[in-house]
Amino acid sequence: MSSPGPALSQSFGYGIVLGVGFGFALFMIAITHILKRFNNEVQTSEMFNTAGRTMKSGIVAAAVVSSWTWAATLLQSSGVCYRYGVSGPFWYASGATVQILLFATLAITLKKRAPNAHTFLEAIKARYGPPAHFTFITFGLVTNVLVSLMLIAGGSATINALTGVDAVAAIFLMPLPVVAYTFIGGLKATFITDYIHGFALFIIIIAFALTTYATSDVLGSPSVVYDLLVEAAQRHPVDGNKDGSYLTMRSQGGAIFFVINIVGNFGTVFLDNGYYNKAIAAHPVHALPGYIMGGLAWFAIPWLTATTLGLAALALESNPRFPTFPNRMTEAEISAGLALPYAAVALLGKGGAAATLILIFLAVTSAFNSELVATSSIFTYDIYRTYFNPAASGKRLIYMSHVCMVLYALVICGISIGLYYNGISMGYLYLLMGVLISAAVIPATLTLLWSGQNRWAATISPILGATCAIIAWLVTAKKTCGVLDVECTGSNDPMLAGNVTALLSPVVFIPVLTLVFGLDRYDWKSMMDIRKADDHDVVEGAGLDEEAQREIERANQADFDGEQRKLNKAFKIAAVITTFMALSFLVLWPMPLYGSGYIFSKEFFTGWVVVGIIWIFCSFIAVGLYPAWESRETLIKVTKLIVTGKKPKPVFVGAPHTIEETSGNATPVESSSVSKVG
Repeated sequence: MSSPGPALSQSFGYGIVLGVGFGFALFMIAITHILKRFNNEVQTSEMFNTAGRTMKSGIVAAAVVSSWTWAATLLQSSGVCYRYGVSGPFWYASGATVQILLFATLAITLKKRAPNAHTFLEAIKARYGPPAHFTFITFGLVTNVLVSLMLIAGGSATINALTGVDAVAAIFLMPLPVVAYTFIGGLKATFITDYIHGFALFIIIIAFALTTYATSDVLGSPSVVYDLLVEAAQRHPVDGNKDGSYLTMRSQGGAIFFVINIVGNFGTVFLDNGYYNKAIAAHPVHALPGYIMGGLAWFAIPWLTATTLGLAALALESNPRFPTFPNRMTEAEISAGLALPYAAVALLGKGGAAATLILIFLAVTSAFNSELVATSSIFTYDIYRTYFNPAASGKRLIYMSHVCMVLYALVICGISIGLYYNGISMGYLYLLMGVLISAAVIPATLTLLWSGQNRWAATISPILGATCAIIAWLVTAKKTCGVLDVECTGSNDPMLAGNVTALLSPVVFIPVLTLVFGLDRYDWKSMMDIRKADDHDVVEGAGLDEEAQREIERANQADFDGEQRKLNKAFKIAAVITTFMALSFLVLWPMPLYGSGYIFSKEFFTGWVVVGIIWIFCSFIAVGLYPAWESRETLIKVTKLIVTGKKPKPVFVGAPHTIEETSGNATPVESSSVSKVG
């Protein structure tokens, strides 16, 4: 079958990638300078890598949603829906939501145990020393690389399919504007871009859902979609689904994907320094609600997107408007994530293609900037400052962060081209990631939650687990289909064996290594000793009074005990809430539908869709509107200062309870002064 021609011109594709990309980069650079001039923000190394540790819950939730919305979130979920029907979107969404919810507990713990950490790896170094540190640096960087490769692979495939832009050109061009604005704005820029990207992303998803289920001339209602899905199951029933139906949660292939999805996503959340960055950047009071709100809001994105466009692809592939008509999509096209763009083109023609291109571009760039900061902070703090220059100044640390961002982007582009020419798609990487990284999930979690894990259990168990997982993956592939090619190693059974072995093998190795080397009696003190960067050179260069800066540091220290009490309370709340929510998404909701083998009636399917649409609107309110309301005072203040042209003088206060909570000021301000600088 010949591939369908692109729906849009190459000039349109380059216009989106370069025009929108660099236009947004210039906008974000301008925002960074406005905040510096009118909101007293000084780009110290602490500000660059931690956003001042004062982000509020709404913007934290928006950042979590945007960072967790990869190209795979939209493309892979729709592909799974195309394969297995209504179960696919739910298995994808629930299997990747529980990690964010459970991570809230770990985020609270990190802020409590290591309040000055810049990365979670610093806490590992403080507890176990260099051997474990090297192990987790490796797993952390592999995680960041895999996520970045999936983003670029999915984005370039979609741009190529929709516009004909050369995939290699797309691979190189997509990261450029992201590097530009992250280079200038650091972690704070990622929070702002996450919010703006997420806002636009919700608008597009809602538009697709309402078009499919309300206004489309070819679909237009859940009833029509339902009837077409019934016809599709009669033409090509799904192997392993109850009665071959697309309208049942009883799906053997879907259940296998569900397990792979859960295992792999534990690794990409619990080992991705980007999520720890956001926990570190959150104000202690706002970390818990931010992550819970973000997890619940994110659930609707893959669930409704795939339930809309994945099912639309199934319903419309017999329609001449579908790009592959009269043929079905090939396995390569499904794995590349093309069910979503093809369905969008069938629904809305060139308008659908343009909306999809913007949607995927936003998803790729917003998640990639998080990976840039996550990776650069590992190189800057865990490698450079720890082993090469412990006395590095703030300016030197910012310089190293910039160098690392540029080099990392180049490395990712190079590897992406190699994968492209070897036929390794986003779908393959998505299934593989758990095999390679998930053996470090349990040791990393126990580092923060259990005082008994000794350094050798933490150091060796991830290595042994990953080795066993790779062996299980390849041996199963060889036994299943006799050849170790991309198609065979990427099939369900080998990936299932490798993923499960990776996550669960440390359950055996950690107790054994604890018995061999003895139970640890860790007192958590060395994590408390992690120090912030010395930013006095940056402060002096900005013309700020060093004594005033020390005044703030003393005030923050005085407030430390109060924050610890808040974090202790938040930990107990997080443990209860997140456990209940995880059980709801994994057991209470889906398992009765799976166990009964229920095939959706038309009324039930309509209700299923309506719940998804209501959920996406609630998500939009939570992470699209609420963050702006939450930061309204800062927005109003900055707007007034821009209009009047006045530049405020930084004013520091001594008492911690009088320090204004802002959206992330590097230098908190208040009207009554203790000492003025400027």
